[in-house]
Amino acid sequence: MVASSRPQFVLASASKARRLLLLGAGIHPLVCPSHFDESRVEETTPSEYVTTLAQYKAAAVAPQFTHALVLGCDSVLAFEGQIFGKPAHQDEAIERWQRMRGRVGELYTGHALITPTGVTLARCAITRVFFADIDDDTLAAYVASGEPLACAGAFAIDGKGGLFVEKLEGCHSNVIGLSLPLLRTMLEELGYRVMDFW
Repeated sequence: MVASSRPQFVLASASKARRLLLLGAGIHPLVCPSHFDESRVEETTPSEYVTTLAQYKAAAVAPQFTHALVLGCDSVLAFEGQIFGKPAHQDEAIERWQRMRGRVGELYTGHALITPTGVTLARCAITRVFFADIDDDTLAAYVASGEPLACAGAFAIDGKGGLFVEKLEGCHSNVIGLSLPLLRTMLEELGYRVMDFW
């Protein structure tokens, strides 16, 4: 594919972490948050839920960019049969961490790509997250920092929250906001190569 025929790459998300992941991989996205109302989608399985949300987010932005490849993403943490998005307030973040510490959760990120011709491809990446068994004072200080309120699962592995994750099984970048290996394979399925966007 020659550079002049390469579509623009649009990220349908306000997530700074996702933007930085793409930039680090050599992809310079145009950022256009979707502002899609997530409450319109019923929770089902974690995989189906995040994949559906990712598709809606990409679809909300795609009509504005007829010559672009649009990426929508959404992440949740599945823990003991519940789906955790961003906590609504500090008390909820503390309650979640009291349950999660010393335990294992699964971080799901849905990815949806829409091509300039309207073809949609959606996939999900799953990473197991092993949380440290932190004490109450540490937990309270972390929540008071405000970081957990902005993150699915109430932690940011690329921030202070990384101090409280003992290990991962699966894709590291998925826990930050999108799976770079999955994005590469999705681009290939659609007939692109990742280096076409460098």
